[in-house]
Amino acid sequence: MRAVPGAFRLAFFQGDADPPPKARRLAFGVPQRLRPLVPVTRISLVQVAELILALLLYLQTQSTVRSWNTGPPSLLNGHGPIWDGFTYLTAAAVALPIALRDRWPLAAWRVSIVLMPVAVGATMTIGSYSEGIPYTQWLGISYLLVLYSVAVRCDRRITVAVWIVTFFATWIIDPNSMPVVMVIVSVAVLFGYNVRVRRSATARLKTEERRTRQAESAQAVLAERARIARELHDVVAHHMSVIAIQAEAVPLKARGDPAQLEAGLAEIRALSLEAIAELRQVLGVLRDRDGRVDTAPQPGLDRLDELVSNARAAGLAVLVKRAGPLDRLPPAVGLSAYRIVQESLSNAMRHAPGSTVALDVAHRQGELRLRVANGPSAAPGAGPGAGHGVAGMRERATLLGGTLDAGPVAGGGFEVRATLPVTDAGEGAHEHPRRFVTGDDVG
Repeated sequence: MRAVPGAFRLAFFQGDADPPPKARRLAFGVPQRLRPLVPVTRISLVQVAELILALLLYLQTQSTVRSWNTGPPSLLNGHGPIWDGFTYLTAAAVALPIALRDRWPLAAWRVSIVLMPVAVGATMTIGSYSEGIPYTQWLGISYLLVLYSVAVRCDRRITVAVWIVTFFATWIIDPNSMPVVMVIVSVAVLFGYNVRVRRSATARLKTEERRTRQAESAQAVLAERARIARELHDVVAHHMSVIAIQAEAVPLKARGDPAQLEAGLAEIRALSLEAIAELRQVLGVLRDRDGRVDTAPQPGLDRLDELVSNARAAGLAVLVKRAGPLDRLPPAVGLSAYRIVQESLSNAMRHAPGSTVALDVAHRQGELRLRVANGPSAAPGAGPGAGHGVAGMRERATLLGGTLDAGPVAGGGFEVRATLPVTDAGEGAHEHPRRFVTGDDVG
């Protein structure tokens, strides 16, 4: 029950309409040289047409009422001529709502309903109307256009309250013509409300599409961050492990020999520079203010010997076995295979220093099979890790449609087995493997 008075309060006093559409095709900007003469910077042809229509209705209504007022006494319905000021007031009651309805449709309806008794009173006092309807056609056009604007731009509660007020107003003015008038009024209101519903649905659809694009962009950014994190983990974990072990082993190997100590330090320096270069390759695009991409080639199995040399220099006994062609692998497969071997050797350095590692790489029947197995540790190793390395290797294999199994073996040690498909699908699963996606690519 409280909603009913609230609806009428909104219609008459507190309510407001939605702003007019911002993007209008029939609009143009005012030339710069005419800005001092025109109070606006943009002219809408719709508003110009509204003002022209309001002027025409004003002149037509004024002419009609004046012709009634100055006509023969027999046509004045038994009344004398009315005050000439009512002529202008009646014309304003018809034209002013049209001039207001584009920017303030609810205010236009309020003006129309307040001044309607003046317009109807002039018609019923001195006018001549046919078919028993005491409204001029100009008043009907004005009020219907205002009702349409209210239904399109106002809340449903306000529209219902306006319809109810119109119902009682027409019933009070002339009960006989009320059914016909209300049918016409209802058609205008329903048509406007249907337009409002369609516009609202279109706006919601655009909003949902924008949110979907934002969510997809955010998901792509998160995926790219995860990818960069995996690359950083692989680069830092491997090179830092080798450098740490080398820094500990070089003084023991040199035993006071300056030449051997210098050679060991040079090797540590070379590993550090290689790590810095790979870190720059991963992070360079993040610092690029112009959004350019890094097109440097990503490592592949062509650099397998470097990994083995670093592992052997760190104290591991690495036995390598190759089978099948390894020089024409898709870049995505080569990069993932390189990172899996790199992470496996890094884990062996950290957790099983001095152990023997068997590295098998085979390319047969459209598959690349990797096996990295280390024996028991020859010296105390680091404690258990966080598990990110194995998870990253497994995710790399899964992204290519492959599999990866990792776990301890009987007798001590650890084994990693991976199978990567070498097909067009495997290549497509890692799109643009030689560059990193930037924010522009994600957008």
